[in-house]
Amino acid sequence: MTIDWGPIIVAVALFIFLSPGLLFQLPARTRVVEFGNMSTSGIAILVHAIIFFCILTILTVAIGIHIHIF
Repeated sequence: MTIDWGPIIVAVALFIFLSPGLLFQLPARTRVVEFGNMSTSGIAILVHAIIFFCILTILTVAIGIHIHIF
């Protein structure tokens, strides 16, 4: 029995890259986009969560990324 690691690896990578305030924040407190400000707001968390689930769904369901180890 093998485990499909594709969705797990994609979800972890997207979670790291789309953390609000780490690389960018959309929308920011004073502008539309700020880079590397290390702060966040409730609306930014909501926007990043929507972007996360859209990209995750596209990569795992529509494209069908599969990684099998062993």
